[in-house]
Amino acid sequence: MSTIEDFGQALTRPEQERMAQLTTPRKIQDFLDRLPYSVESIYRCPLRVFREHTAHCFDGALFGAAALRCLGYPPLVLNMTAISEDDDHLLAPYRRDGHWGAVAKSNFVGLRFREPIYCNLRELVMSYFEQFYSVERKKSLRSYTVLLNLKAFDKLNWMMSDEPLERIGERLDEIRKVSVITRRMIAGLSLVDERSYKAGLLGANKAGLYRPPGKRNKKT
Repeated sequence: MSTIEDFGQALTRPEQERMAQLTTPRKIQDFLDRLPYSVESIYRCPLRVFREHTAHCFDGALFGAAALRCLGYPPLVLNMTAISEDDDHLLAPYRRDGHWGAVAKSNFVGLRFREPIYCNLRELVMSYFEQFYSVERKKSLRSYTVLLNLKAFDKLNWMMSDEPLERIGERLDEIRKVSVITRRMIAGLSLVDERSYKAGLLGANKAGLYRPPGKRNKKT
């Protein structure tokens, strides 16, 4: 029996009917957008996200990867890494007709869905640059990881168990990262203007905004 079949059998009949409605990446994103943003410092597997109706960016990306898998896409994630004053952000990328898009859960308006219009992963990642900023209004995106295919964690039952999620997080820390900006570019970056800052936080759960240790703890 495949992992997708196992996941389907773990769902109740009403849950199966709801899951069957997620027929496109956009509908998966709409589902994630309806979920309250989790401020808990725990990971939820895709099954728990679906049942408990809450997620932060890590949980949401894994659910997105699982739901995309049910549509025939490989279950991929990509981590966008940030400066120390901000938090990383996880995407569930997908490729259609040779172009990349992404599904994501975020507390920030601009860090969510992307249409599959980007020629490569760097283009996709850079589409998030201006919207990726800290509570101090610093543009904070610095690099991204190569793709991680979650199929490698099927034996650990990542779609239905919380246990392997910490290992997935560790693996994202270990794999190769690609820089998106030079030191000279960093030195010349401006702060995010007030209007854009406020627009990006529209509807945000303020309790979920990342603050560096010592400043009261954005899980983007």
